[in-house]
This record gives sequence, structure tokens and C-alpha cells, in this order.
Amino acid sequence: MDHHNGSITDADLRTRENNFAHHTWEIDRERLIVRRGQPFSITLQCSGGSVRPGRHLELVLHLGKRAETVIKLQKERGSGASWWFSQQEAQGEVLLTLHSPADAAIGHYRLAVLVLAPDGHILQRLDKIQFHLLFNPWCKDDVVHLPDEGLLQEYIMNEDGVIYRGEWYNITSSPWNYGQFEDYVMDICFEVLDNSRDALKNPELDLERRSDPVYVSRVISAMVNANGDRGVLEGRWMEPYTDGVTPTQWTGSVPILRQWSQAGLRAVKYGQCWVFAGVACTVMRCLGIPTRLITNFSSAHDVDGNLSIDFLMNEKLESLGGNGKPEINWNYHCWIESWMKRDDLPNGNDGWQVLDPTPQELSEGVYCCGPCPVVAIKEGNLGVKYDAPFVFAEVNADIVYWIVYPDGQRQKIKVNESGVGKNISTKSVYGDDREDVTLHYKYPEGSKKEREVYEKAGRRLMLPTNNDAEPGKLQISIKHAKPVFGTDFDVIVKIKNEGASDARVQLTLLVEAVTYNSLHRGACQRQRITVTVPAHKVHQEVQRVHYKDYAKCVSEHHLIRVKALLEAPMENEPIMTVANIPLSVPEIHLQVEGRPVIQQPTTVYISFTNPLPVPLKGGVFTVEGAGLLPATKIYADGDISAGQTVSVKLSFSPMRTGVRNLLVDFDSDRLKDVKGFAKVVVRKKYRDLIRLM
Repeated sequence: MDHHNGSITDADLRTRENNFAHHTWEIDRERLIVRRGQPFSITLQCSGGSVRPGRHLELVLHLGKRAETVIKLQKERGSGASWWFSQQEAQGEVLLTLHSPADAAIGHYRLAVLVLAPDGHILQRLDKIQFHLLFNPWCKDDVVHLPDEGLLQEYIMNEDGVIYRGEWYNITSSPWNYGQFEDYVMDICFEVLDNSRDALKNPELDLERRSDPVYVSRVISAMVNANGDRGVLEGRWMEPYTDGVTPTQWTGSVPILRQWSQAGLRAVKYGQCWVFAGVACTVMRCLGIPTRLITNFSSAHDVDGNLSIDFLMNEKLESLGGNGKPEINWNYHCWIESWMKRDDLPNGNDGWQVLDPTPQELSEGVYCCGPCPVVAIKEGNLGVKYDAPFVFAEVNADIVYWIVYPDGQRQKIKVNESGVGKNISTKSVYGDDREDVTLHYKYPEGSKKEREVYEKAGRRLMLPTNNDAEPGKLQISIKHAKPVFGTDFDVIVKIKNEGASDARVQLTLLVEAVTYNSLHRGACQRQRITVTVPAHKVHQEVQRVHYKDYAKCVSEHHLIRVKALLEAPMENEPIMTVANIPLSVPEIHLQVEGRPVIQQPTTVYISFTNPLPVPLKGGVFTVEGAGLLPATKIYADGDISAGQTVSVKLSFSPMRTGVRNLLVDFDSDRLKDVKGFAKVVVRKKYRDLIRLM
């Protein structure tokens, strides 16, 4: 190497200035991380203050591990489709400004700076410079451009999320720590891309396609689940979870991603839909694609593509398995939406795209779903890529209940044309409130436009279950309070007779425990009685549901389903109604002591009261928060008696300033998915404030 005047002695990546300008300061303050379509500068120190006359610089980029893409930078501005650089010399330094095209491939780049002699041979090579390149939603030429700073602060920069669960009529919220800027999360996101089936099969083509958010998002949708690849999460929707983590115990994405990476890319056990969606949202925001998490209440899983979810039951109202994979109506189902232009589709399909990483059905041979334009779902354009018919069914399918008799005959007893795709929700940009986005997916129920869309999508319009246009004389409904898990409660079945004569009817009632995706866990109580309902009167049948009965079979989702079937000679067909009853659980109480300061010890007090009439064993609190502390477990000291309050104390030193969310989950043998959170305002150190004054 030539160490005479004009040789390069060092390089300054100007990380602070570049990362701040590129909105990556929260990711890393030591390494250079920039966004495509936006220039960044580095400084070279030369032994003589400048490059010796007659010599010139050449810059070469290297991208990839298994395969390598080599890019030689132009020294003058080209068409905008190529990398180029400019060079200035001042105060004994050489300032290089690098310009990436807005469609450059994202990834980990290595930059070689070559000093060339007039005849072109290499005099010196400096190749220790490295940087990461991300998508750039701030750049108007990037296909992920989102022209609203408020939206970007939420859908790229916000590490704290809210996930909506429960029932469409009883929506609950849980905080989620996306943590996309936590230490080394970005590296793991690229590790996810590097180990996809496409990357392992054809690394050259994979590198080339990493410029396309449609391709990248589809890879992420496949890799967040572990079905058929080296993906992050294994799904499980039924106990036992003893060889992993109960899905309800997770409160954030970071522990999952770190565990996957540290375990040599072994799938983490276990996830369910909101966990898959939470992890996918973390990865997409980290890579620079605006993303939000969506909850679709009463979400259909249509296996055969007929836009109908068929529930088969016997005469006791017990669920029957059909032939093949069962169709499901989830109480709620979570996916993500990511913002991008769809240059691969006809005009009008840009904007929010559905991506669903929960493994449900194969898409082109892979367990993934999307990206699918939300506008295509609303308009019934089911021919666009990807997976539009499946997503359309999730928000529009009919629910049909059938009774299957011992001789194999089936009778259709209930059709619900408006029970799917309700209160579709996401976190508001303006705080932790819920924003309803149902009208992004479908026109108002019963509107003329809705009918037109259904016809375009090929959905048959259901006829009434009988040909008699006159409404039935009998009506049945189920009423209940808002019961607390661990208590006994009443279910009231109301039978209304609007006829002119008394009605002798047979009532079949089944109380069962189910999971949030309708998997049967066991019958709690059943009853079959005959009652007489006087003309123009209402009869009430009260069913007491006891904790000792539902405790034996209830899932970690704390959900009871009641089915009531009414059979009467005066009605042509049986009448049925179904009600889901969520059992509420208490919250965890948090109290943060004092005024937290970065890198100084802070104490939080956590308390919880056992609401059950029985002791809890194996109690464990999991505490985490982006910028506050990594996921930390605190084990309860012995059993927690009925009605007992347990308190624990935890000290931690916040790692980053600002308003942060501290999240806590409590799990035990009999009670799971108990949550609590607190806002924590982390201040700068006093000496840092003095320095800024």
C-alpha cells in the first residue's frame, strides 16, 4: 500500500449525521444505516490532505453472502436508476456523497474505495466500509412512499402497538412491543430474508428481487411462520404448550426474533394469529415498509372457496368434523397491512396491501398470503395477485349451520349473511384508541354497491331457508351479563311467541368451551327440555353455568359458546341462535417509582389478585418494554391462594429516552393471558441537558 502523500489513511462514516437524516438513529448509533433514494456522505482522510493529482477514486459496492452482486458507482449523475457519487476536497479531507437509486436492493453493503493511477491500475484499496440500506417511505420516488409525516411516525417509527381481540361486540385491547429499533433486530430481519426458500434456492435472483417490496413482503409473510421453511414461529391452537411458550404469554416480537436467531434458526414455539402478525409488523417496519396490524372480527376461513363457512352439528348441537380440513369462523383474526405501489398490477391497486403470516392455506405452494390490495377486496376484483379470493371470504363469507341426522341427511337451520367481517380495527395514528377500517374492505351492509360487489365476486345471494315469506311466530335469543372468569353466571334463553295460540316447543341448549378460532374444547352443560310458551308472551329459561364445570375444559382464551335450538310444530324448520360469552380477567397493576432517567436505576411495583376460588400454581410475570428492558421473568413465590394479592418489585435502567410502554403478562396453571401496562417517560441525564443549553 502506498503511504505517501495522497494516500487514504482513514474513513469517517459520519454515522450520527447520516443516521439522523435517514431516520435510522433509533436503530443504531454506531453503524451506518441509510435509506434508498436519499444521498449520504462519508469523509476520507488523506495523508497529504487530498488525493494526489493525476490519481482518481473509484467506488465499488458488494452485496450478498452466498451470491454477490457487484456495483460500480458512476462518478456523475446518471438517469437516476444507478448508483453514483460526487467528490469534494476541503480542509484536508475528501467528502464523498453517495446517491442510491430509489429502487436499489435493500441489504448489507460493503464499499470498496479504490485509488487508481492515471493508467488505471490500483494503487490503494480501502474496503472496510460497510452499511445497511433500507426502504425509504420518505422518498417520493420509492414505491413505499407515504406522503404524510404523521402516518410515518406511526407506521415506521412507533415501537409500541395495540392489538385488538375479543368479540366484535366486546372488543378488548392489549399492548404489543414491536421493538423494531431494539439492538440487533435489524440484523435478524435480514437473517430472515437470507434464509427464505427463495434465497436458499436461487441467491442471485433473490438479491436482485430485494428491490421490490411486493417480493420482500411476500417472503416475510412466508418466513414469519415455520411451515415448510426455516421460519420464525411454529403455530399451535390447542394445549399442551409445555415444550414452548403459551401464545397468550408473549407481549412483544423481540424475544421471539432473538430466540429464533440465537437457537440457530429453530422455530420458536408457539404463536397464534396476533403473534404472527405482531412479528411480521416488526420486521416490515424495521425494513422501512409502512405497516399496521389489523384485527378482523368474525373472520372466515373458507377452505373450499365457495364463500360459505359450513358448521355441521348433530341433534345435540355437538360439532361434527367434516371430510378434510374444517372450515373455521375465528372470533377475531389478525393480519397486517403494508403500504406500497403495485406496479405489477393494473392502475388503482396501490396503497394498503393485506399480508397474512398465519399459516392457513397454501399460496403458490407456500404458506403465505398476500400482498393483496385492500381496494381490490372492497371492489370484488378477485383476479388480482395475491390471494384475493381467500381474503375476500375472510370479510364477506356466509355462515351456514347444518344439522346432520343419524341417517346422514342434512338440514340447513341457520344462515348468517352479515356475521363475517365486523368492526375491522387498527390502532389510531393519534393515540392508543381504536380506528375502525371496515369501510376500507367492504361497502355498508345492505347497500346497492355491496350487492354489486358480491355479484362481481361470484357470491351467490342466499335465499331464505324456507320458501314461506311470512316471518316465523317464534323467536329465540340469548342474554347474559359480562361474567368474570372464576365465577358462576347465568345464561338466559328468551323464547318469544308472537302467534295467536300457545306454542309447545322443544329447547336444546349446549354450553361449551371453545378457542377463539372455534375449536371445541368440551361441553360444560347441556339440556333438552319441553316448554309451553303462551301466545304473545315471552318465556325465559335460565341456565346457571358453574366455574367447576367450565374450568375443566376452558381454553386460555376464556371463551364460552352457547347454542340454543328451538323445534316446534308451528315452525317449518328449527330455529337456532349462537352466542359467544367472553370471560373477563383482572388487570395487573403497575406503579413506576419517581422520575425515570436514562441509564439510571428505576423501580416498578407490580401487583395482581387471584380472582379464582382455587390456588394458582407456577405463577410467572413477564416484563418488557422497547427502550426500557429486555423480556424479564419474575416467578411468584409459591402458590397464590384464592383472593390473594401478590406483589413483586423490579429494578431496571432505561436504555432510551422518550415515552415508553412497560408491558407485563401473568401466566399460571389455571389462569393465563392477564395483562397490564404503564406509560414511562424517560428523561435525559441532567448533565446532558446542561450540555444542550
